[in-house]
Amino acid sequence: MEPQPLKTLSIHHRPSKVRVEHLAGSPVPLRGYLERLPRQLAAESLRIVVEALVAAHRRGRPVLVTLGAHVIKCGLGPVLIDLARRRVCTAFATHGATLIHDSELALFGHTSEDVEVGLRDGTFGMAEETHQFINTAIHAGAKRGEGPATAVGRALLEANAPHAEISLLAQAVRLEVPITAHLAIGTDIVHMHPTADGAAMGAASLADFHRLVERVGELGDGGVLLNFGSAVILPEVVLKAFAVLRNRGVRLDGLLSVDFDMVRHYRSGKQIVERVGVLGGRGIALTGHHEIMLPLLAGLVLACLEDRE
Repeated sequence: MEPQPLKTLSIHHRPSKVRVEHLAGSPVPLRGYLERLPRQLAAESLRIVVEALVAAHRRGRPVLVTLGAHVIKCGLGPVLIDLARRRVCTAFATHGATLIHDSELALFGHTSEDVEVGLRDGTFGMAEETHQFINTAIHAGAKRGEGPATAVGRALLEANAPHAEISLLAQAVRLEVPITAHLAIGTDIVHMHPTADGAAMGAASLADFHRLVERVGELGDGGVLLNFGSAVILPEVVLKAFAVLRNRGVRLDGLLSVDFDMVRHYRSGKQIVERVGVLGGRGIALTGHHEIMLPLLAGLVLACLEDRE
C-alpha cells in the first residue's frame, strides 16, 4: 500500500510561540558586577570563564561555541552575533533544529510551534515553507561542498530574508565566522518531507564533522570551548573529535571547556567537562537559564575588554 502524501500548511497560518520582538538585544558591558560576587563556588568558576574568554580574545586564541536550538529559540541569536562581530567568539557548531528556528525567525519573524496541539491535529512539522527552504538550501550547498549551516546561512542572505540581521547563520556567513551543523537524520521536522535529500545531508554533515575536528584541534594553549544547551548531539560530536585528535597524538593543554545548561546532563557533563582532561584541558560546569546566563556572560566579558583597553 502506497503511503499517503503529507498534508502541509503555510507557516503564515501556523501559530508560533516566539517572535522577533521577543529576542534579546545586543549585550551591554556589566561593570562592577563580577567584583561584587563572592569568591566561592560557581561565582569563582564564572570568574575563571570570563578571564579565559578575555585572555583568548587578547591573545588571538579561538573560542568555539557549540549550541543547541533552544539558545536560538530563547532569543539569544543577537547576543552571539555581537560576540562574533567583536571576534570574541570565533567559530560555532550546532545541529539541525537550529537551522529551523533560525531560518523561520529570519524569513517569517516567528518560530516554535505548539508540539502538543500540532501532534494532535496532524500539523506538527508540516509548515510548507520551512522544509522547502532548508532542504533546498542544503541540497544546493552540498553540491558546492558547504556544510548545512553555511548553506542555509548563505541562502538566507541570497533571499534577502527580512530579519537576516538577527540570524546567526546568515551573519556567520556574512562575517566569515565558521559555523558547522551536525545533523541526526530523523530528528528534525524537515526530514519528514520528500524534499529531504539524505545523501546531501549526510555528505554535508560529515564534511562539517571533519571541519570541526580541525577547529577543536586548535583550541590548546588558551582556547575556549563553550557548550550552550546541547545535552546530547554536540557533546557526542565533540567526544568523537577528541577521539580523532587523541589518535593523531594531539593534546589540548591550556584548553578551557565549559558546559552551560539549565540542568546537569550526563553526556555534556562527561564529554565537555570531564573527558577534556584526557587531552590536557580543564572542564567547568555552570548551571542556569540560557536567556540569563549568556547575556550575563557577554556583558561581563565586554566590561573586562573595555576596561583593559
